[in-house]
Amino acid sequence: METARAMEIYNSERTHKVKLDEDSVWIENVDESNGMATVMVNNNPVNTKTVSCDRLVEVDDQ
Repeated sequence: METARAMEIYNSERTHKVKLDEDSVWIENVDESNGMATVMVNNNPVNTKTVSCDRLVEVDDQ
């Protein structure tokens, strides 16, 4: 996903489904200047990763 979209999701009051590879993630922070996002993997607060926003995929709710 584009960095701008990751930032929109991060700032949204709605919950959006986002995946990193096959794992569900929660966006905890977005570094717009570097195109990176810190995510929590599978609702596990001790499993966080900082990855390129390009690796994140928004999942349709349909």
